[in-house]
Amino acid sequence: MKVLWAIAVIGLAGCASYPAPPDWQLNAHGALKNSVQAYLTGNSKLATVEFSRVRTEIASTGRADLLARVELVRCAAQVASLEFNNCEPFEALAKDAAAEERAYADYLAGRWTGLNTALLPAQHRAVVAAGTGAALNTIDDPLARLVAAGTLLQTGSLTPDAIAVAIQTASDQGWRRPLLAWLGVAARRAEQLDDKEEISRLRRRIDLISNSGMPVR
Repeated sequence: MKVLWAIAVIGLAGCASYPAPPDWQLNAHGALKNSVQAYLTGNSKLATVEFSRVRTEIASTGRADLLARVELVRCAAQVASLEFNNCEPFEALAKDAAAEERAYADYLAGRWTGLNTALLPAQHRAVVAAGTGAALNTIDDPLARLVAAGTLLQTGSLTPDAIAVAIQTASDQGWRRPLLAWLGVAARRAEQLDDKEEISRLRRRIDLISNSGMPVR
């Protein structure tokens, strides 16, 4: 899994730098990757444990701005999985966050009116500019693609084709949590259209995931 843009700029991934990065960077970087992966695959307990390690390592630096960034990473994974909570942990730290992080938080929450898109990563600038799911296929990173789809859903701009892209992306990665969420979106749409064949097909997929012996929790 490629790491979210926020991890790349966080100063946690300088493993090849010289001199060697301090232990807290290496520990926080590894735990953050583990936390995001566990969350996406449906293991909330492990995700929480690993993220607690991240917070502990960063707290040792006294850097609230770094803590705000990792909270955004967690929030982005939640948006990708259609779990919307206005990124409250980040908001508690927003005063110490950089303008780029505050802009990204607004993007994640679907607060696009007046948004300074120049502060966003290029791939997400394109999403805001397009205003539709047409830009999803231009995003190479699968997690960023799902994040973009989640933000579009919040703004009411997501097309059926874009829902299909989100489902395929989550399926290809084996990310059970967002896959179930996006299949649910597709199933509700099929119900609105009274498409019984599609409803049945989607429910079979949902049941297959749900009954796989590893429930999303």
